[in-house]
Amino acid sequence: MNRSLPLILAVALFMEQMDSTVIATSLPAIAEDIGTSPVTLKLALTTYLVALAIFIPVSGWMADRFGAKRVFGLAIGVFVVGSVACALSDSLFAFVMARFVQGMGGAMMTPVGRLVLVRATPKNQLVSAMAWLTVPALVGPLVGPPLGGFITTYFSWHWIFLINVPIGLLGIYFSGRVLPEFEPQENEKLDGRGFVLSGLAASGVVFGLSVISLPALPPAVGLATVAAGLAMAWLYARHARRAERPILDLRLFANRAFRAAIIGGSLFRIGAGAVPFLLPLMFQIGFGLTPFQSGMLTFSSALGAIAMKFIASATLRVGGFRLILVLAAVLGGALIAVNALFTPATPPGAIIAVLVAAGFFRSLFFTSANALVFAEIGERQASQATAIAAASQQISIALGVAVGAGILEATTYVTGAPLGLDAFANAFVVVAILTMLAALPFIRLPADTGNAVSGHRRGRMKDEEQALAAE
Repeated sequence: MNRSLPLILAVALFMEQMDSTVIATSLPAIAEDIGTSPVTLKLALTTYLVALAIFIPVSGWMADRFGAKRVFGLAIGVFVVGSVACALSDSLFAFVMARFVQGMGGAMMTPVGRLVLVRATPKNQLVSAMAWLTVPALVGPLVGPPLGGFITTYFSWHWIFLINVPIGLLGIYFSGRVLPEFEPQENEKLDGRGFVLSGLAASGVVFGLSVISLPALPPAVGLATVAAGLAMAWLYARHARRAERPILDLRLFANRAFRAAIIGGSLFRIGAGAVPFLLPLMFQIGFGLTPFQSGMLTFSSALGAIAMKFIASATLRVGGFRLILVLAAVLGGALIAVNALFTPATPPGAIIAVLVAAGFFRSLFFTSANALVFAEIGERQASQATAIAAASQQISIALGVAVGAGILEATTYVTGAPLGLDAFANAFVVVAILTMLAALPFIRLPADTGNAVSGHRRGRMKDEEQALAAE
């Protein structure tokens, strides 16, 4: 495998993933500088998620129509322009618009980058390539908070965005030199009605869940927005059944491997979306740690994520997709539940050990599920698969944060006590159960699902074929 290909794609995705979380610790400084409140600014940051939700569905069509390599380079350029605009913002409106532009670029970078990797990598090497690509998505959110605090404290919040400029320019240069060319499909016509309906559906759900998990607007506004998004999703489903080439082809769900990967992956990401929200809060509010101390603890799970990539291929080759995904879901969920047992008296070494193990199994699950998405579909369907997978990821991560925040709010409301360790313990247990439910869609898969990608039982099958030939 040409490792330079996934590494270039991974650097661009790391830039996006880190940027979306690095801002969290810098909100007070940004809000003060542009003359608004941190709570208002936090709600404004949801415009980035809304832009992702609107433009992710069209990413597959863009890649097919104009060429995946060209769209990927353009997406990095749009993201860099949005980053510069964020750094130059002097008002809430300017910052909101700049974040929306960033979201437009980010919406194309992730799914199109994954599409380039799938089309350029032989299926028997896809797991190894996905392992390299999965690490940024796990490391970025962990590096973001401590890095954001460091840059804001010792430099200026503007550098959070300006640092993307040299990284993005290098990404454009190397992607232009290394990424393979893919011929555009000139006859591809945009499903305009589907684009509008899918954009309204995804953005409504994501924005509504973000409102529910943030104290900036009444929860009723968030619930109404989610309901409107679900209504648009129902209308899109009706449209997709009649359209000849829908922007998101829901007929892919007839493939059992693809269906299991999307449903199981979404359930697991509820936990993955909630943990980065819950852990720093617990460490700072419940344990009394500083943001930097909290960030250094949570960062330890990145060590497990990085270690996994070296053995992902061998693990799937031995166990196959079904067994590995079931085990990773159950063990990953169980390790989330262990977080409920943490107290200020828990030795830091024990906390780090649990977080490293959790990072390992979380990364193993994502690498396996991301590869299974493409394991049994044709190349012509790959662009549709990347868009559906990316949209489901954004919705499930937003749902995870909303679930975590909702449990904290419900616990404090029922008990009448201030936010404490009991509320966090309840949240971790509920999120852990939801995460372990991700194993259910994979249990019913045949044992040989995706063997062409995982390599599972290939040697035994070859021996059996040789024996039959000899007879």
